[in-house]
Amino acid sequence: MEFHRGRMFDHVHLRTRDLEASRRFYQAILGVLGIPIGAHGPGHFFADELFVSPVDPGATKTSSVHLAFQAKDRETVHRIHEAALAAGGKDNGAPGERPYHPGYYAAFMLDPDGNNIEAVFHGPSKRSADSVVVTA
Repeated sequence: MEFHRGRMFDHVHLRTRDLEASRRFYQAILGVLGIPIGAHGPGHFFADELFVSPVDPGATKTSSVHLAFQAKDRETVHRIHEAALAAGGKDNGAPGERPYHPGYYAAFMLDPDGNNIEAVFHGPSKRSADSVVVTA
């Protein structure tokens, strides 16, 4: 089995009602993954391809997405789940095997705005690179 990841999206932009609550939630997950918050300010924060900002004034809806973070092993799935819950997330599916394909191991959490956040390990694999490096 071969998976290709990191080829389709340039970035994901989530809208939140509470920027600080979202920053704490995502910073906890990203900390487990070893990914720092790139920058943050009064109206945003970002890390790699993830960008989060407040909903527009008068908006009645935040984002409603499913976002899956890649975990390097089952233990990392557990650590992400624990960190997300400790940072204000809600359990939406404890770590465990899923029927999507053999070896699919995942946990699901709801972020402060109700987005369905997943940590997934697809089973033992070898990555061609740790990250994509873009230069200009």
